[in-house]
Amino acid sequence: MVKLELSIEAKNLKNVAGAFKGTSDPFAVVTQVATTADERPRVIGKTEIVKNNLSPHWAKIFTFEYQLGTPAKLAINIFDEVRKSDNKSMGSTVFEVDSLLSARGGTKTKKIRNGGTVTAVIRKSQGAGVLRFKMSGEGLKNQEGFLRKSDPFFELVRRDDTAGGATFNTVFRSEVVKDNLSPDWKQASIELSQLCGGNFDLPFFVKIYDHESDGKHESMGQFETTVNAMVQGAGNASIPVKLKGKDAGTVVLHKAELSLPQSTESSEEGVEEEMAQMSVSPSAIPRTANKPTFIDYVSGGCQLNVTVAIDFTGSNGDPRQPGTLHYLHQDGQLNDYEKAIMSILSILQKYDSDKKFPVLGFGAKYNGEIRHAFQCGTASEAVGVKGVLSAYRDVFGSGLVMSRPTVFNEVIEYAAGRAEQSLDAALASGGQTYSILLLLTDGCVSDIPATAECLKGIADKPISVVMVVSATVIFFCCSEVWHNIVILLSHASDRVWDRLTFRAWTFWTAWASRECGM
Repeated sequence: MVKLELSIEAKNLKNVAGAFKGTSDPFAVVTQVATTADERPRVIGKTEIVKNNLSPHWAKIFTFEYQLGTPAKLAINIFDEVRKSDNKSMGSTVFEVDSLLSARGGTKTKKIRNGGTVTAVIRKSQGAGVLRFKMSGEGLKNQEGFLRKSDPFFELVRRDDTAGGATFNTVFRSEVVKDNLSPDWKQASIELSQLCGGNFDLPFFVKIYDHESDGKHESMGQFETTVNAMVQGAGNASIPVKLKGKDAGTVVLHKAELSLPQSTESSEEGVEEEMAQMSVSPSAIPRTANKPTFIDYVSGGCQLNVTVAIDFTGSNGDPRQPGTLHYLHQDGQLNDYEKAIMSILSILQKYDSDKKFPVLGFGAKYNGEIRHAFQCGTASEAVGVKGVLSAYRDVFGSGLVMSRPTVFNEVIEYAAGRAEQSLDAALASGGQTYSILLLLTDGCVSDIPATAECLKGIADKPISVVMVVSATVIFFCCSEVWHNIVILLSHASDRVWDRLTFRAWTFWTAWASRECGM
């Protein structure tokens, strides 16, 4: 289970306020859609209302838990707040969580039927604790002219450097103080995961605006700071505010305190109560190092490539006989190989941008010659799960003779070479890729020592081998980052292949000694 954060904004929404009633005041409701018959939709929460604005950037951040590999959809429903009547719909759309995670920068934009677009940004929630702070302004520059004074409020804006470039996300918005160039804002608090992702040295902006009733707020200046800088500088420290490079007043930081969790097992709902106040010295707070995870890589633009290899050796049995592993049912049922393809590839393809897969066979004879690596189907790459199933079935009309021995080396070396070429090409253009070989087989390999050496030989390649052996999935060459693939695929068994079990084994010989009696 992983904790995720979602932020949303909309652009060019249709005004539904009505004639002579001004501009709509939009807010959004986020609901997790039911994906099975026994589930119910769950409202995650709603944003603040943004007055008179058809392109709102809501500061509200939604936090929720997600199980890798399980289907999850988020419905975004936008409404115009109507005080003395029912709220009016401004449109809606649905985002798939896994699609968001695999998108460049974790960001996707969708059109809505009523007009306009909604952009969703998703990221892994990192860091724990709360920053409590209090600020006031002094001598801010007036934006209202001679007879009136500005109505200041401030925003905390986080910068995220993603594969799609730098993005700036508003994570907090203060109350408005009317007619005051020295506003005294209320004490506020924000989750550290939302503000800085647990990195106390990550710069963020404090942006001050003059509130306008038409939603077109005017900048009054800004400054850049960090959590560490706020904690060290708290206690009536004055921070200069700049507007277009010129002085525009100061902000006084009266208080900046951290509440950090005593235990990493604290629940989000009770985080405020379970955090003890902590006396923080002026010295900098060390940053906690976080190891990259599967989500970090795919949302950071890493492309996942999958190669499929299928065992056509004689030990699978005569494919014309019912009950054998390769028997092609005439009533639409799937055989064990087809179930494995459906079960696992349907999960992996969500993180493969082009959904094109090389499909290889091994262990069959063509024209009397044993082949340990041959193309399945007429195309070098099959498109989608249906394309892989079609390529698999085409083999049985190609004149093959199922044979022996069972040798994995050639398909492993082919996939590893392809993975290396793919990574080199991606790095040349500023990207990155990682590859998976999905190897489907019925049992023991003929030459275990040779296969062990082959696997050792690709240990430094950008690839993991996911092997399905008699309904058991075995993982080889998986780095710690890609251990998440085990979690990702383990949920396939609940939906498609109820006999699928999962084991992660480090060494080939360990698996061989158990499964083959070596």
